[in-house]
Amino acid sequence: MRSYLPRWWGCFALLLCCTQVALASSHREAPLIADDPLADNTDVYAFVSPDDPSTVTLIANYIPMQLPQGGPNYYTFGEDIRYEIHVDNDVAIRGDEITYRFTFTRVNEDPTTFFNIRLGAENIKATYFLERSMDGGTTFDTIVRNGICPAYNIGPRSIEGPVGLDSTYREVWENAITEASTGEMVFAGPADDPFFVDLGGIFDLGDSPRQGEGDVSRDGLAQFNVHTIALKVPISTLKKAGTAARPANILDGDYVIGVWASASRRSVRTLYRDGEIREEGRFVQVSRLGMPLTNEAVIPIGMKDYWNAITPYAELRDTVLDKYFFNPELALYMDTAFFAAAVPAFTPLRVQQASPTVLGKVDFTNGADGLFILKGHPALSGTALDDAIFGSLLLPGPGQPRSVDLWPIFHTGVPNLPPYQLATGKPAGNPLATGKPFINNFLPNGGDMLRLNMAVPPTPRDSDGFSSLGLVQAAVLGLTDAAYANTDLQFIPNMDGFPNGRRLEDDVTRIELQAVSGVVLAAVGLFYDDYDLDGGGSPLTPGLLDVLGYTTEVESNDLPFRTSFPYVAMPWRGTEVDHTIIAE
Repeated sequence: MRSYLPRWWGCFALLLCCTQVALASSHREAPLIADDPLADNTDVYAFVSPDDPSTVTLIANYIPMQLPQGGPNYYTFGEDIRYEIHVDNDVAIRGDEITYRFTFTRVNEDPTTFFNIRLGAENIKATYFLERSMDGGTTFDTIVRNGICPAYNIGPRSIEGPVGLDSTYREVWENAITEASTGEMVFAGPADDPFFVDLGGIFDLGDSPRQGEGDVSRDGLAQFNVHTIALKVPISTLKKAGTAARPANILDGDYVIGVWASASRRSVRTLYRDGEIREEGRFVQVSRLGMPLTNEAVIPIGMKDYWNAITPYAELRDTVLDKYFFNPELALYMDTAFFAAAVPAFTPLRVQQASPTVLGKVDFTNGADGLFILKGHPALSGTALDDAIFGSLLLPGPGQPRSVDLWPIFHTGVPNLPPYQLATGKPAGNPLATGKPFINNFLPNGGDMLRLNMAVPPTPRDSDGFSSLGLVQAAVLGLTDAAYANTDLQFIPNMDGFPNGRRLEDDVTRIELQAVSGVVLAAVGLFYDDYDLDGGGSPLTPGLLDVLGYTTEVESNDLPFRTSFPYVAMPWRGTEVDHTIIAE
């Protein structure tokens, strides 16, 4: 609540407004948070550190679409905001087990100048306290005091020049990396936005890749910065209490974590006539993020602010949002019976209408029953769809076809049980049979979170086998490569990729669009309609190959990522960017 009042009105305003709840993730994806960029989550990443497999790196980015030349008041974290990274590691305990909380303070070292940096003094300089809770948020311990945020990368005179900081930006930036008293490596400051996507095309009614003659797909976030919070945490800190020091194998369920990030503000904000701003009342969550693109491209605009205001754990009680995953809007633009003709860019993406199985043909298009047609069938016995194992969690009812793939990807992770094993080793047409063990990041405790099995080793970023397609590429290898054409448990390159966690390099836009079109279903043996079950042909049909070959044409970041913590690229310099404006 905002008011322009004399100072003595402050207490009265608090009494009137302390019961109000502020509702408000990603790049400007919800109406209310679009007006509050300092508190806006843009992306969350969680991956086993490629240069130190005994640790996991957690990254939460905030403050979207920063123009590097955006002076004189350059971007920085907000003072009146709690920035938090949350970790769930125990399904038996509802809620977070671990929380990292950052709070920032800003000072003007030389208020006599309008420049951001002059003669070694830095204005709007941010420092932070980092607290950690290991008991579900009951108590917090300070593990970094007066951490340093590096200066914004303004330009050579402000950084390298003798009238500026008289340093190099690399030195300024890397000097901000610190170690917490509890062993975590920590960074908080400006960075290149690591997300890559053709924002202009995607939100021009799905025009990605661009279909206009001569129209070139382009990264809408190229040469923009964000503010990054990064933690490099020992796996021994993150794993569930009481578990073995080493995982039993790469699918060990005791090593699964769920990760999400949030920003919270005080419930009352009072603006005084003398320019003072006072924040009072309890902290209220105004932004959150776990899986990428959830609130941007799954939740409809009328529910986006509501989604931002609740926690993942509230999604277990309030299932009003489930329907958007059971029957996703995006699937309507991949279905010729609905609006596929209106979105030609998605032509390669088609949802299975008659996936052939020995139990009958299965329809996964919106409004169909999907695998619910097998409810009560003996073939479900012992599978993840068996009521005796997970109840009705994955087959809640008719008319909810994507309850078996899209909903668990975003809300529970995937268990190492049929039908979620690769089709390798399964008899033709029987997706419910035992196949090749592939992934286990099942943590059915809460809703939208990144779920990562920390037991899966990292794929070397410089290896020929590394792919930005993450689990999609791993599944292709598990189905087609002779080295993995068996039912043994094996590490396949990119099993550590999205949606088993999220690496900076992962092309999540492409992967999620392929997932909406049913690529996960095909991977476990629910192949596309043009698969000849009786003829015994290859499941790599034109329908599946079209989906695998789909691309938005924006497949990598505009800058290379670092090989060491915090892995993100340093921010763009304000004097070097070229944001060309095209106008008729």
